[in-house]
Amino acid sequence: MPRLNDEVKALLQEYADLISITGGDAFRARAYEKAARAVGGHPEDVARLDVKALQGIPGVGKSTAEKIGEYLRTGRIEALEQQRAKIPSGVREVMGIPTVGPKKAMALYRDLGIGSVDELAEAARAGRLGEVAGFGERSAERILQGIELRRQAGGRTGIDVATALAEEIVAALSAVPGCIRCAYAGSLRRMRETVGDIDVLATAEDSAPLMAAFTALPYVAEVVVSGPTKTSVRTAEGLQVDLRVVPPEDWGAALVYFTGSKAHNIRLRRMAVEAGLKLSEYGLFRAGPGGDKLVSASEEEVYAALGLPWIAPPLREDTGEIEAGLRGELPRLVTERDLRGDLHTHTDLTDGLASLEEMLAAAAARGYAYYAVTDHAPDLVMQRMTDEKMLAQRALVRELDGRYRRMRVLHGTELNIGPDGDVDWPGEFLAGFDVCVASIHSHFGLDRAAQTRRLVRACENPHVQVIGHPTTRLIGRRAPIDVDLDEVFRACARTGTAMEINGAPRRLDLRDEHVRRARSLGVRFAIDSDAHSTRELANPRYGIGTAQRGGLTPEDVINTWTWQRLKRFLRKNPPH
Repeated sequence: MPRLNDEVKALLQEYADLISITGGDAFRARAYEKAARAVGGHPEDVARLDVKALQGIPGVGKSTAEKIGEYLRTGRIEALEQQRAKIPSGVREVMGIPTVGPKKAMALYRDLGIGSVDELAEAARAGRLGEVAGFGERSAERILQGIELRRQAGGRTGIDVATALAEEIVAALSAVPGCIRCAYAGSLRRMRETVGDIDVLATAEDSAPLMAAFTALPYVAEVVVSGPTKTSVRTAEGLQVDLRVVPPEDWGAALVYFTGSKAHNIRLRRMAVEAGLKLSEYGLFRAGPGGDKLVSASEEEVYAALGLPWIAPPLREDTGEIEAGLRGELPRLVTERDLRGDLHTHTDLTDGLASLEEMLAAAAARGYAYYAVTDHAPDLVMQRMTDEKMLAQRALVRELDGRYRRMRVLHGTELNIGPDGDVDWPGEFLAGFDVCVASIHSHFGLDRAAQTRRLVRACENPHVQVIGHPTTRLIGRRAPIDVDLDEVFRACARTGTAMEINGAPRRLDLRDEHVRRARSLGVRFAIDSDAHSTRELANPRYGIGTAQRGGLTPEDVINTWTWQRLKRFLRKNPPH
């Protein structure tokens, strides 16, 4: 079951937002925002902590710890309920629309009486938003885009939440006596960034014990349908999970079928028909009445009987994988085991939650050969970075280099790409860093030409080796910037600048279709965590999924390379 930490994080963030929207103390609101991030990133489940232990989480003070303790005891936070009572629920929904936020939501309510998302959309279409201070010419367009983005995301669950739940379900069912095999399938196995539901597949001679154990799981809120071969439940968060139990001899065919995608399966069935066969979730049969079953026990057998090698699930989208398989040209996809390091991480020097030493210890425990700390640069004013702070951190990095299981420690920074493509520090200061990640953190509404120009200029900077979260999107919360990505990709290939696949589940930026296009234009990639806590150092598993969907091999990813080879790349030599 997903940890309670994420639930508490959301409540504390809501409390911080409500303090802001009601005109409360800004410092207090920021303190609760920091506490929310700290709880979300804390490696231990808060459900097992008392108030005193909760105060041991950096950023969680006594008052916050008491509120968390109150929620653990009673399921509610009275102070939060009081704040909620001050604001109509529709206004809270409005402030969740991308580009709005707490202050603008309150201004819309105060000046135009907008108390729901539908009313906001109506006002935007009618051109009324200009009557409110802070809303410019393009505000209506962006808000309508944000509403559509939120509606598209409705009912879908992020890959991290779905994976945590699916893995727990698979572990629980695998321990049931009589269970022979169990795995999750569907879009989650294909590593889609969000899922509509979770498909779990199991084999057993008798399905009854598995079905009983499934419906008795503690996070099941409703049994939608129950039967001997399929049972569907819904969790308290509204996510549907389907369990199918098949005979052991049909495991392979069922796993192919229920993994999908639909388009991939249609192609496989068409190939079967052309060969005089019939493919279903029960196996591959000879066509015609009473046709013999040929294979069904393993995926490898099913694909081989169709003249194909086994195709990795992230590729099963009918985007050329079947043709590549027929030609014998399927890539050896990059895996998490191939990663030798992480090139984009943060500490509590800026907006991270853990100290440099804590992050290094956690990274070394992952077996990394090298690791870069890339705290924010000074143009992100809220992080209060100075030259002196950065140089002091550099001295500490040099001191700690090699002390954690001989892991090389790189001193880097995440620079801010300004609206004209400039970055925070002059070249002579940037020359002292081992690696510079440059990212857009503001001016998201610039036009296509301006966004393209600023990213190309950043690529051309001789001190920038990686472009971080290139389209700036936040899944379900912020649309990507309008940019000519092909032009940026060509600049990356020309200048020897890597494109990041940001593994943070809320970003997963670049997307898989962009990865395929960039690779075709000669771009190299870095699969990074963008970790702000030790727990988030596991984020690359999701970036790996995106990379696999984009067809990347270890050769394409610079942080699978040896340190000596990576070091040459960081000197900004264009790839050959």
